[in-house]
Amino acid sequence: MSPLAALRHRLGWIHDLTSSAAVLEWDQETYLPDGATALRATQVATLRRLAHEAFTDAETGRLLNAAADVAGLPADDEVTALVRVVQRDYGLAQKVPASWVATMAETVGHAKAAWREARQASDFGRFAPHLEKIVALNREKADLLGFADHPYSALLDQFEPDLTTSEVRRVFDDLRARLVPLLRRIRDTPQPDDACLHGPFDEAVQWDFSLRVLRDIGFDFERGRLDRSAHPFTTTFGTSDVRLTTRFDPHFFPSAFFGTLHEAGHGLYEQGIRPSLDRTPLAEGTSLGMHESQSRLWENMVGRSRAFWEHYFPLAQQAFPDALGPVSLDAFLAALNRVAPSTIRVEADEVTYNLHIMLRFDLEVALVEGTLAVRDLPDAWNSGMERLLGIRPSDDAEGVLQDVHWALGTLGYFPTYTLGNLMSAMLFQAAERDLGRLDDHFRRGTFAPLLAWLRLHVHQHGRARSARDILETTTGGSLDAGPWLRYVEAKFLG
Repeated sequence: MSPLAALRHRLGWIHDLTSSAAVLEWDQETYLPDGATALRATQVATLRRLAHEAFTDAETGRLLNAAADVAGLPADDEVTALVRVVQRDYGLAQKVPASWVATMAETVGHAKAAWREARQASDFGRFAPHLEKIVALNREKADLLGFADHPYSALLDQFEPDLTTSEVRRVFDDLRARLVPLLRRIRDTPQPDDACLHGPFDEAVQWDFSLRVLRDIGFDFERGRLDRSAHPFTTTFGTSDVRLTTRFDPHFFPSAFFGTLHEAGHGLYEQGIRPSLDRTPLAEGTSLGMHESQSRLWENMVGRSRAFWEHYFPLAQQAFPDALGPVSLDAFLAALNRVAPSTIRVEADEVTYNLHIMLRFDLEVALVEGTLAVRDLPDAWNSGMERLLGIRPSDDAEGVLQDVHWALGTLGYFPTYTLGNLMSAMLFQAAERDLGRLDDHFRRGTFAPLLAWLRLHVHQHGRARSARDILETTTGGSLDAGPWLRYVEAKFLG
């Protein structure tokens, strides 16, 4: 067996271990009995530790060095990309002991259950001790990994490689400076009533309607499925097994529909990765920002467009005659795209959404650098909501407990939502440059041209190409807020 084949074989069974842990984690969020939380946390910790030990073992390093003799191959060759990505991952993983990995996995197992209970009771105190452990472990990891400018950069790098805290601040400051006046102009115009979105919407009918749309946009249910969870998420065990989850509100249609469409964007990305990359570190989205660009593109630029609903609104009226039967398409679209501050991030309109992310970024940075204590987080959250959006959550469930991400141990993740928004507009603009006006396809319920374009330029590459490279070769530029701001201005100000 050649060194490269031996390396791929080793990476394959390490991937099997991490995928097995992911299956158990998915089960915990969907079907696990409440009493099994402690056992599941131990099981996941064992698998995560074994996978980490195997990956950081000297044998992996030996095979990697032997396979690295790829001189003369193109930079985007699959072998070159595999060696490059594994070298990066191996170097970082060696800095983190297996004991830390097992401790974090077990901590997260308990934290997820505590978060669900705390959210149901709207009591941050039940979750706070778990979050304190997670913050401490993330600080420890930042120190282990090392950083140049700020400990948060080490955490951010896990989700958006080579991006620093100072660069995010610069992007966010520029966006905020241009977004706040734009938001003020939009809010100076009369905003529509959204009563038509508040039900009743039968959950079973919502489920069927969502499934129909997912099939239409190209999600393959032979290689994926949809389930319910407390907070929508997507997880992947391989390109042939992609799991989406959503949650339903019988009194508010957008909650489940757009949450499901958002997760489908993630799922389409994972299903579109080249099968030849399976069971290697390349078989993932290249960055969380690029991943979020796909979910936000399908959720907003497709799913909230007039052309999309010119096709689906008559079907929605048939599905929900009591709620939508008397409603016009114009009234429905106006309600869907109403700009008004919301306490809930996943239900925020396109214009105010990024302000939610900026708040979470500021709070995470403060937690990591130690200038904000976990016990003070609810007050800091509520004050930030008042400062940025002019509203205050009524309780912890509506405020600091609304997102599951911190219970998953993932500090450094939130900025990628805004990065994804910016990337989505850049990619959509490039797709229309190549394909013409996509609205003509959407109003016929045809999404194959857009999906094929994304498959070609984004999905198929997995981690073989970086987000920066994909943007530069596909759009001709680097990360830029301009296309997104122009899209928002045209949509909401005409």
